[in-house]
Amino acid sequence: MLTLEGIEKRYDDGFMVRVDLEVRRGETLALLGPSGSGKTTVLRLIAGLERPDAGRVLLASREVTRLPPERRGLGFVFQDYALFPHLSVRDNLAFGLVERRWPRERIQARVAALLELVHLEPHAHKRPQQLSGGEQQRVALARALAPEPEVLLLDEPLGALDQRLREGLLLELRRLLRHSQVTAVVVTHDQTEAFALADRVAVMRAGRVVQQGTPEALYNRPKDTWTARFLGHKNVLEPREARAVGLEPRPHVLLPGGVVLGRGDRRMRVTERLFLGGRVGLWLEDRAVRLYWEGTNPGVHEGAEVRVQVVRERAVEVAP
Repeated sequence: MLTLEGIEKRYDDGFMVRVDLEVRRGETLALLGPSGSGKTTVLRLIAGLERPDAGRVLLASREVTRLPPERRGLGFVFQDYALFPHLSVRDNLAFGLVERRWPRERIQARVAALLELVHLEPHAHKRPQQLSGGEQQRVALARALAPEPEVLLLDEPLGALDQRLREGLLLELRRLLRHSQVTAVVVTHDQTEAFALADRVAVMRAGRVVQQGTPEALYNRPKDTWTARFLGHKNVLEPREARAVGLEPRPHVLLPGGVVLGRGDRRMRVTERLFLGGRVGLWLEDRAVRLYWEGTNPGVHEGAEVRVQVVRERAVEVAP
């Protein structure tokens, strides 16, 4: 288990990170938040790359707050991978094990197992510059896993890849994390990555964890309007809008399925139509409210008037 207990880090510009977190053995936790929310600072505090001004970092029951990074038993995957360009894939994987004076036979066995795990056996003798971005990402992950770390830290692990590669490697990274059963902390600003990779997600804002839970619980029960919008909800209703659609005059989120076309007495105009490949998104407006609908192409165009029903059972009340 990884525990952050009363951790504080202050900066000269007045920004302060203050967190309490626990990550269970074998669990993947995603720190999700916008740029400047403090999530990378938390990762650096765990790694020992920065020292907290208050609080403790514990691995199992061992306090590591004042230990340097190399004595914490952690693996780190940087956004730019930080591979050694002059070493082959095999030697990159073996580097940390040689430094730790593992026996040669054990190193060879561990490297062979990792090459098989990340499907890079045919590339073992290549250097990083001869690999694709996705292959380099897998080398970086395997190298971090090589010394069997207590905790694996990943800083925007897919951030350096283009969209096509990112989508392909997201499930691969998920598979590797689950197969290795390592305790992991992933920093990301991308909700899709956090939800796909993590067993639990902690949303950060302005140096604090504002909400945490499983991806499903977090998405279906956002704490407040800011968290709801950050998690991708488009139908976040202010009190007057909630009243206009028949809800209590308090902030609400309409979950997917909360807006239905072709039913009900409300008539709204299509102000924007978004083609999303296999789906279509429609922004709908009347004098009282603006709603979003997404689904299979309903065959309507911008400017058209459509019947709309708001499903009360799909409405969740949230804090302002």
